Amino acid sequence: MEKEQKKKQYIFRGIVVSDKMQKTVVVKAERTYKHKILGKVMRANKKYKVHDEQGLARVGDLVDFYEGRPVSKDKYMYLERVVKSSTADK
Repeated sequence: MEKEQKKKQYIFRGIVVSDKMQKTVVVKAERTYKHKILGKVMRANKKYKVHDEQGLARVGDLVDFYEGRPVSKDKYMYLERVVKSSTADK
């Protein structure tokens, strides 16, 4: 009776654009799709506000994040991990 079925979550990947807020980073995620009529491969960008509890992400970092319960009016994504740090390149 104690079956907890966890919904498989899609992991988004993007680059941190801003880290000026407390516990929040703005991440730009790019997705590609095939246009229905033209058949071309199109690119679309979207910015998400991602909840970063520990403050790990910095501007320029490549991060993974996922969707969860809403934290505020327009913040419903959570930071999974920092894939590549921008300070490691320097």
